[in-house]
Amino acid sequence: MPAVPHIVVILPRWVGDLVMTTPMLRALRDHFGASARITGVMKPMFGELLEGTRWLDDAVFYDRRSRDPSRRFAAVARRLRADRADIALIVPNSLSSAALAFAGRARRRVGFARHWRRLLLTDPLFPARERGRIVPVSTAEHAMDLATHIGVARQPLRLELVTTAADEALADAMLARLFPRGEGADGPLIVFNDNGAFGPAKSWGAERFAALGRHLIDRLPRARVLVHCGPGDRDDARKIVNAAAHPAVQSMADETSLPFGLAKAILRRADAVVTSDSGPRHIAAAFRTPSVVLFGPMDPRLSRSEQPHLREIALDLPCAPCGRRTCPLGHHDCMRLVSVDDVGRSVVALLDAAGPAAARVA
Repeated sequence: MPAVPHIVVILPRWVGDLVMTTPMLRALRDHFGASARITGVMKPMFGELLEGTRWLDDAVFYDRRSRDPSRRFAAVARRLRADRADIALIVPNSLSSAALAFAGRARRRVGFARHWRRLLLTDPLFPARERGRIVPVSTAEHAMDLATHIGVARQPLRLELVTTAADEALADAMLARLFPRGEGADGPLIVFNDNGAFGPAKSWGAERFAALGRHLIDRLPRARVLVHCGPGDRDDARKIVNAAAHPAVQSMADETSLPFGLAKAILRRADAVVTSDSGPRHIAAAFRTPSVVLFGPMDPRLSRSEQPHLREIALDLPCAPCGRRTCPLGHHDCMRLVSVDDVGRSVVALLDAAGPAAARVA
């Protein structure tokens, strides 16, 4: 290996998986130091998500579905060939990500030999199997395995992100508008997230989240409940607020812009988060925010990291976890049967155990 290696990391295209690579990125930088050049290949919007971190020297923006030809496969492959990497660590298990590293002519191409891509890799890794089936592991563990293959010491799977002063200012302004002084502005901040980007099977639903909001405010009269949303979830967030019909339940839906920086700052300062197994759940984990995660159709092993103050709710049903975007049986029992009382008790217990956010993140 050259004294000053150039390492390209092809990063996942889902928010949660991207955040789960942060222990590996930290381990690479700690191992190779400032002498190495580390380039991240990522979707354009993820530059903001990683803003403030110290692990990447360069970013190559790639989205094979982009309308911008400079960000599609052929153009990105040409750019990678012109700046040929010594090592490419390929985190996604897709055929296209391995093909990109191959077309970019990285000297070593490290990835898992899945989905017919073994011949595209110089260093194929093989997932552990049990009774002939692949053992489920999280993206954090999977990514760290790639790093240890090239000699990097394994680090704790502690997710990590950073907020900037501008991010925090956005959060200050929004919270001041939504929860004016004299209306519980100093009460515990509880964030709800029912993100459905993966599909409706992960959703707990507006009526249940609205009932949970009323339940928590009855138990914690000074609580502030904020419904998190992304640009595509605004209407769903409004449904929760309308169904709750309480001034202490507000949402981000009417913000002009919903950048990652605002989401990071809100999830960082929350006293507790109630969330589906989706990207915001992992952003919260990166800031050690106490979280209640509703798994429904998803296998909890696929998203584990080292997160304190975590309650996982996954019902023991014959059909779960199925990992499907929509319920193949049509009943959605894995989420429908999760009770408001059980989730509410978990939130109150977390608040009691973890203490206020101001003490945890100062």
